[in-house]
Amino acid sequence: MFILFVPAMLCTSNFVHSQQVPKEISFKSETLTGYLVYTPENYRLDESVTWPLILFLHGMGERGDSIALVTVHGPPKNVATNHNFPFIVVSPQLSDKVRRWSTSELSALLDDIIAAYQVDISRIYLTGLSMGGYGTWSWASSEPRRFAAIAPFCGGGNPEEAYKIGNTPTWVFHGEEDKAVPITESEKMVEALGKAGGNVRFTRYSNTGHLCWDEAYDSGILYDWFLHFQKQ
Repeated sequence: MFILFVPAMLCTSNFVHSQQVPKEISFKSETLTGYLVYTPENYRLDESVTWPLILFLHGMGERGDSIALVTVHGPPKNVATNHNFPFIVVSPQLSDKVRRWSTSELSALLDDIIAAYQVDISRIYLTGLSMGGYGTWSWASSEPRRFAAIAPFCGGGNPEEAYKIGNTPTWVFHGEEDKAVPITESEKMVEALGKAGGNVRFTRYSNTGHLCWDEAYDSGILYDWFLHFQKQ
């Protein structure tokens, strides 16, 4: 189990600095070793204000008990340099003893986050890459009502379960030259969700392999897209 003592939040009388800190899992977990939480500038300045939340699921290479691995890609990398990031970001880490995300444990973690932080529950967004892309499809299929929008990168899932996502806005990304996870994995999910009447868009990157996520994450286009959606 990953254990780290976390210092108190740095604050002044009228300002709270943005930060990303490691946390330990507060419940017995068979798959999760810890997680990172980023809180924006001015978080807790007004406790009546709630914030949109991004949940990020990493890929196979970031498993383990060194939480720094999670900052290599995606939102936890972006917030290290963008101190005006307008989301709470939660980035769990998976044990290197397992090869897939547990939706039940992720759901329990989300419950804890909602209880502990000023989360706008109408604006919870889910994204992940590679193994985390598979986790995104799986979690959204099992609990679609929890998310205002989802964005799986170079992942896949069970097309027969795609209909359960319903009208949850879904933006799928995949590199056409991906040798680790063939683009057909995303194609099958997009086709199935589209046939079920889902709200889905698909970005295919030509001449791009497995590492297809930097443009969308680093440019901010995905985050701007997320903020268009709010659960009713």
